[in-house]
Amino acid sequence: MPATPAWPPESLPRLFVETSLSEGIEIDLPKNQAHYVGTVMRRQFGDALLLFDGEHGEWRGEIVEVAKKRARLRVTGQTRPQEAATGLTLAFAPIKKQRIDFLIEKAVELGVETLQPVLTQRTIASRIGEDRIRAHIVEAAEQCGRTAIAELKQPVRLKQWLIERTSEPLYFADENGGAPALESFRAPPATILVGPEGGFTDEEREMIHAEEAAVAISLGPRILRAETAALAAVTAYMASAGDWTD
Repeated sequence: MPATPAWPPESLPRLFVETSLSEGIEIDLPKNQAHYVGTVMRRQFGDALLLFDGEHGEWRGEIVEVAKKRARLRVTGQTRPQEAATGLTLAFAPIKKQRIDFLIEKAVELGVETLQPVLTQRTIASRIGEDRIRAHIVEAAEQCGRTAIAELKQPVRLKQWLIERTSEPLYFADENGGAPALESFRAPPATILVGPEGGFTDEEREMIHAEEAAVAISLGPRILRAETAALAAVTAYMASAGDWTD
């Protein structure tokens, strides 16, 4: 995917590439990225870019060939090591297109490691447009400086997901109330679960409460939209986990 042009002009563009990166290798960019680099960004022979492959940190690349729909880069050295895993999964009920796009972008920026769509009885949108969502994940990672690509899981029914999930703490935003979020969070790994626009049904809430690792949390006195609740919970969790101390 083309990198989003969100960096300051003096900064180097960042591109996610499918090739495993190491010093000295040369990479032929796909046509869409080559067009972006050469035509949109007007980069020329010898110009530098930043590259990451999701696993091996960030690298500096130099353009050794560029044309309208062709670009070759040489990897010249590593600029940053791979980021530490955050261990945070965000499980969410799919919502309307524009709002889910916003949710995904911001969740990636905040450091979510895994995104799990969960289908509930009140879920409005049962399809999420997985290719579009993955593109947003990549673009958000390019823009915010992450070196990892968040994993997007297949949508699954809430009941099935609760049966199959691992045993890490499950913090779910309960509109009926719970312990204050910041007092409830523990060290990762962990999962945050946020319901659909209409909230969880009583039956679903009982299923979640029956989970041994489930902890109901409160996100304050106000009624939050689904995407706001998800991002508020993620922000609070990452702050409590020390993500903002660097």
